[in-house]
Amino acid sequence: MIPRYARPEAAAIWSPQTKFRIMFEIEAHAADAMAELGVIPKLAAQTIWEKGRDVVWDVDRIDEIERVTKHDVIAFLTHVTEIVGPEARFLHQGMTSSDVNDTTLAVQLARAADLLLEDVELVLAALKRRAFEHRMTPTVGRSHGIHAEPTTFGLKLAGHYAEFVRARERLAMARFEIATCAISGAVGTFANVDPRVEAHVAEKMGLAVEPVSTQVIPRDRHAAYFAALAVVAAGVERLATEIRHLQRTEVLEAEEPFDPGQKGSSAMPHKRNPILTENLTGLSRLVRSAVTPALEDVALWHERDISHSSVERGIAPDATVHLDFALRRLAGVVERLVIYPENMLKNLDRLGGLVHSQRVLLALTQKGVSRETAYAAVQRNAMKVWRGEGAFIELLKADPDVRPHLSDAELSELFDLGYHFKHVDTVFDRVFGRT
Repeated sequence: MIPRYARPEAAAIWSPQTKFRIMFEIEAHAADAMAELGVIPKLAAQTIWEKGRDVVWDVDRIDEIERVTKHDVIAFLTHVTEIVGPEARFLHQGMTSSDVNDTTLAVQLARAADLLLEDVELVLAALKRRAFEHRMTPTVGRSHGIHAEPTTFGLKLAGHYAEFVRARERLAMARFEIATCAISGAVGTFANVDPRVEAHVAEKMGLAVEPVSTQVIPRDRHAAYFAALAVVAAGVERLATEIRHLQRTEVLEAEEPFDPGQKGSSAMPHKRNPILTENLTGLSRLVRSAVTPALEDVALWHERDISHSSVERGIAPDATVHLDFALRRLAGVVERLVIYPENMLKNLDRLGGLVHSQRVLLALTQKGVSRETAYAAVQRNAMKVWRGEGAFIELLKADPDVRPHLSDAELSELFDLGYHFKHVDTVFDRVFGRT
């Protein structure tokens, strides 16, 4: 995680100060529950809250202690003792380090998911607005990068909107699945800590109870979380790639905003490069890179080993912060996307009507011509257009295999652009609901 691609709100979730605050709350809530159960004095639990509630944790001091102890949780608890005093001896009764670390990570990942869900809402709002704005703006659909048939730019955006609706659902499920608490002791048996302590901490921290923990929360939850982030990132890249292609000089159907004073190249003053969507493509790759190590973390040795720890310290902040940044940037790009309907029409006509070839094919079959014969006749004339030998409709009108079956008027009707858009409203109703 580097500041260039980190919004303060996202980075703050992973700051040492936030982490230590969450760790303290977990320990203090556990102490409350133990006090109610008579395991520790109630006065001790009260003192822990009174002295630690508003502390600004001395991160340097904790790091200094850890350099000696070589143990992060012990270093933190030692610093808490320096602040709270003798009553701190009642902290961490029957608990193990993973109880604190795993539950802390669950809180952080849940908070990050909340932020990502807010981000997706911004993307959805921008896509919906622009989709309705260009609901009936004609453009060419491309398959394999080659002109296929007419569509509308609104339909293109509606497809991306539907994908981000699914992204929202995946993130919500990822949040639900990751938000679990484990306060179950050294190997998850609750031998030295009552399950009611775990239930109390879970409620106070906004988490569910992990049904079966070992020494750790099972890592399939984390793998699913990062896989969900990766799929969302793939959706970001798909839209970014579409915009990059549409911004190519030879196409120029849509373009990223280019602000006053912005420079596109240190060498070429004329350049207007798709730097934002290229950046989104790169960030998406970074987010997806978390998936393989997260999956490999699932198979820990027995009740736990530490191989997952270093992985998660890296991928958790990196993947969530990068995706947060990418989603916010994408929302801004869509909101301010410069769209060129006149270029869309020009490109749509670039092949002189070849985009209507299927209509001619179907019309011939409906006149009694075999599909094979009809396909050969339409393709033969289409290939002439590719070679620059004439206009498609004129070639068809002159073709001896076509002329007996389709009149000039019938052929002209087959080249009607509006024919392709008769079900746009149906698709919009499916995606956005009836408006």
